[in-house]
Amino acid sequence: MDGNIVIAIIGGLASITASIITVISVIVTSNKNNAAVDAKLDKQQAVIETKLNNLTEEVSKHNSFASRIPVIEVQVTNLTQRIDKLEREVGT
Repeated sequence: MDGNIVIAIIGGLASITASIITVISVIVTSNKNNAAVDAKLDKQQAVIETKLNNLTEEVSKHNSFASRIPVIEVQVTNLTQRIDKLEREVGT
C-alpha cells in the first residue's frame, strides 16, 4: 500500500508540475503577443498622427485661400468698373 501512495504522490506532483509549466508558457506567449500588438498599435498611431498633421496643414492652406477669395472678388469688381469707365471715356 505504501508503494501505491508514493506512486500517487509522484503522479500528483508530476501533474502539478506539468500544469505549472503550461501556465508559465501561456503567460510567456501572451506577453510576446501583447508586445507585438503594442508595437503594431504604436506604428499605426504614428501613421495616423502623420496623416492628421498633413490634413491639418491642407485645411489651413484651404482656409487661407478661402478667406482671400472675397478680397479678390472685390478687386476684380473694382478693376472691371475702372475698365468700363475708361472704355466709356475713350469712346466719347
